[in-house]
Amino acid sequence: MHQASRLTLALALTGLAVGLAPATANATPGRGVSAVTLFDHVVGGTQYVLKEITLAPGGSTGWHFHPGVVSGVVERGVLSHHDATCASDGVYHAGQAITEASGPGYVHIGRNLGTEPVVLEVLYRVPVGQEPAVDVPNPGCSFD
Repeated sequence: MHQASRLTLALALTGLAVGLAPATANATPGRGVSAVTLFDHVVGGTQYVLKEITLAPGGSTGWHFHPGVVSGVVERGVLSHHDATCASDGVYHAGQAITEASGPGYVHIGRNLGTEPVVLEVLYRVPVGQEPAVDVPNPGCSFD
């Protein structure tokens, strides 16, 4: 994605997540996750952070929630997404958008169950001073 397109995405989207925040006790941190910050800017009391996130095959974000709304686009691969009931709440293919709700009431995990990396362009819209994602313990699912 060109720099201008990234900036346009950052400004057009309002707020996916990856457990990149400091871990809490018994949290399930991500594995096989790497991220590059493409844009980080504060407007008023909101911080806008655009990241390119890569999940290696077999990787996961770990269980987490976001203090702000998160939006993203799958650039490559297939992202499997599950909520705290352990149910799938979406499978996202290249070219598809994903939006995640905010708050501890929406604990979730993103996983790469495929054999190729998943690459995401993700915009976090969070209150200034808060982490984009908060790691939490596995809610009782047989996977993490």
